[in-house]
Amino acid sequence: MTWNSVLRNMNAKNKHSVRKRAAVVLSVLSVLCLTVFCGGCLGAISGTDQETKDGPGQDNRLRVVTTIFPPYDFVREIVGDRADLKMLLKPGEESHSYEPTPQDIIAIQDCDIFIYTGGENDVWVEDILSSMPDNGRLTLRLTDCVETVEEEHVEGMKESGGHEHEEDASDADHEEEPESVHEIDEHVWTSPVNASAITEEICRLLCRADPENSRVYEQNAAAYQEELAGLDGQFRDVVSHAKRRVLIFGDRFPFRYFADEYGLDYYAAFPGCAGDTEPSAATMVFLIRKAQEEQVPSVLKMELSNDDIANAVAEAAGTDVRVFYSCHNLSADDFENGETYLSMMQKNVETLKEVLN
Repeated sequence: MTWNSVLRNMNAKNKHSVRKRAAVVLSVLSVLCLTVFCGGCLGAISGTDQETKDGPGQDNRLRVVTTIFPPYDFVREIVGDRADLKMLLKPGEESHSYEPTPQDIIAIQDCDIFIYTGGENDVWVEDILSSMPDNGRLTLRLTDCVETVEEEHVEGMKESGGHEHEEDASDADHEEEPESVHEIDEHVWTSPVNASAITEEICRLLCRADPENSRVYEQNAAAYQEELAGLDGQFRDVVSHAKRRVLIFGDRFPFRYFADEYGLDYYAAFPGCAGDTEPSAATMVFLIRKAQEEQVPSVLKMELSNDDIANAVAEAAGTDVRVFYSCHNLSADDFENGETYLSMMQKNVETLKEVLN
């Protein structure tokens, strides 16, 4: 297969995916080289004995690998210390720029359960899984756990492909490209209701892989789902008593499921998985005017993202900037300090009280 044919198979906003797929190819080749030239030492490199791959690890503990933080956190709430749990995305890293290393591929190959998001940003996962035997490995896509929606472009938002098609009237022969691409919004965990459904599916998978501890997993999952239900109730209470129902984001917007769940409107610079995050002048003007019209107490941004856009909008609109947590990842310090999905979402409850009133 030539690089041209590979590129043709990518969808319209996959320039970053091409780079990521190239990294996957190099990583897979590195793993194959390790296998060919090191033979039996691969197990030592990965920290597991390949002869024990049938079932849980050497000490009877499940080996669970997740790509990002939300499923990592859900798993640890269910299993406690009964599993060896690994998150591929390092704390502090941006999930959309993550590229797998050979060690990551080995971790996927050797695990009992692998959990990933699914969608356009995880095309590399499908490539890897199709290139290796499952060895009894169980897999779960978060996008299979709930009803998904398409990523949407709301008024004022910079169109996907931004710098390629902005102000380019001569590009009419590419008219099938910008509007024909419909991506699933991958950020399914941002709604606590969805988080509970995902927890349910993770629990089923854990019980299937380790039936001996299934009762413990089921009890822990049920207790965690009660906490998620309490969180959901807090958000509903805040919204029901709010003066307004609109959020202004000087950032990407990965909160579609959250906004839909609680009946909120929003305006943002980009959709949740936008690769191009250079705002157009029109988008900046629109967000500033909206922030002024709605008289929002704060302009919002995600954790771990650049705050230049949010700061510029807030300064022009005469307001400030606050963080609203998408929970896709957390800083190294927050990870070490034991922050969780619930603790970050609890901060969102308090922020929502302020920005909606």
